[in-house]
Amino acid sequence: MYIDYDVADKIATITLNRPEAANAQNPELLDELDAAWTKAAEDPEVVVIVLRANGKHFSAGHDLRGGGPVPDKITLEFLIQHEHKRYLEYTLKWRNTTKPSIAAVQGRCISGGLMLCWPCDLIVAADDALFSDPVALMGIGGVEYHGHTWELGPRKAKEILFTGRPLTAEEAEKTGMVNRVVPRADLDTETRALAEQIATMPPFALRQAKRAVNQTLDVQGFYAAIQSVFDIHQTGHGNALSVSGWPVLVNLDDMKSNVK
Repeated sequence: MYIDYDVADKIATITLNRPEAANAQNPELLDELDAAWTKAAEDPEVVVIVLRANGKHFSAGHDLRGGGPVPDKITLEFLIQHEHKRYLEYTLKWRNTTKPSIAAVQGRCISGGLMLCWPCDLIVAADDALFSDPVALMGIGGVEYHGHTWELGPRKAKEILFTGRPLTAEEAEKTGMVNRVVPRADLDTETRALAEQIATMPPFALRQAKRAVNQTLDVQGFYAAIQSVFDIHQTGHGNALSVSGWPVLVNLDDMKSNVK
């Protein structure tokens, strides 16, 4: 089991529980996470969903060392099928869940980790949180759920993608990606307090408010952009396969050297 699930006082708390691997995402973790989101969404007693993580880091992203069924020969068709389900369908489903959601992020949130917190409506970051997407090292222009432009603005998004450098919690708050920054020791209590405040609101009003904001973004092109950039992402995999026969072109230790 890679996910813990708890409901109390109208709040469902979903916890990533693979701290020994910095909560890196293998297929099983993502499938369990989606099941937990579905459970919270369908529970009439739940008003607010909180996503958090055990350990030093929120998530080191996709588990590049493997896990789950992999064919003898990796093909672009296999990658697209695998990623469309777990990296696109799941994230859009979480984003469109009618109940308000809050991500509590500490430590490193790398590439695929962004795909877990960005679908949430609010983000509370610990003061030690660092957000990054260094996949240009792999010949790829950004993680599959390409919310970068919407979350950061075009120029900051390009800077982060072009350089691979981490964005601090304070920088993320300035861009509007993060709602508030709190001391690491207070992350859970501050997130819980925010969730409790929201949980006192009428659920129907919360649903309508979320729907209004999300539909405004969709009218501006968010949903279409996410879909189209997923296809652009796959050209990076296609290039990697043509060069090396495998989608990872960079030493894994280089990719994760900043996760300690």
